[in-house]
Amino acid sequence: GAEVFVDAVHWAPHRRTNVTELGCDYLVCSAYKFFGPHIGILWGRRERMEVLPAYKLRPVPDRIPDRWMTGTQNHECLAGVLAAIEYLADLGRRLCGEPQRDRRAALEVAYEAIAAYERQLCWRLIDGLRSIPGLRIWGITDPRRAAERLPTVAWTHPNFPASELATRLGERGIFTWHGHYYAIELTTALGLEPHGMLRMGITHYNTTEEIDRTVAATAAILGG
Repeated sequence: GAEVFVDAVHWAPHRRTNVTELGCDYLVCSAYKFFGPHIGILWGRRERMEVLPAYKLRPVPDRIPDRWMTGTQNHECLAGVLAAIEYLADLGRRLCGEPQRDRRAALEVAYEAIAAYERQLCWRLIDGLRSIPGLRIWGITDPRRAAERLPTVAWTHPNFPASELATRLGERGIFTWHGHYYAIELTTALGLEPHGMLRMGITHYNTTEEIDRTVAATAAILGG
């Protein structure tokens, strides 16, 4: 049967990742997405990782994990990954008031709180942007489907290329991305090339003031 390969890079900073619940065969991520260093992460079912062809040097042992991890590892980045995870766990312990709570349980508390807070900010942004004439939000905008989206919002305006809008927001101290975000087949199918979309990601350290400032700046730019 088919195997399931999950790219969790955009999920990791916003929701707890549990491969058992997902029922996947493989999962990849990068720690920089959940506030760590730039290092890749690969999880796979042992029975598959033991038999899949590994493109490695011949002298490298053909056992787990060596067949997938050649030579000396990047210990500095590994330390950073652990620190990022501990940060999130500590956030959970602070929120529940139990400094001795184990890491897994603390992470569950942290991500539940992160999801709830980010959802408020996300819909505050969506509601604000929807009030701007001509602006189109790409993605879920129905509050009844709030659980189906993450707090990343993309939008366009027929009179402003995404790059120009991003530049104008940047001049106001508001950082956004523009383009196709490596999903060029999607933006092509949506008829958005060559400009793509403008995108803003929200995380748990953002504030309502920042959201309101973004909406006000966007409205001023598009209205002026």
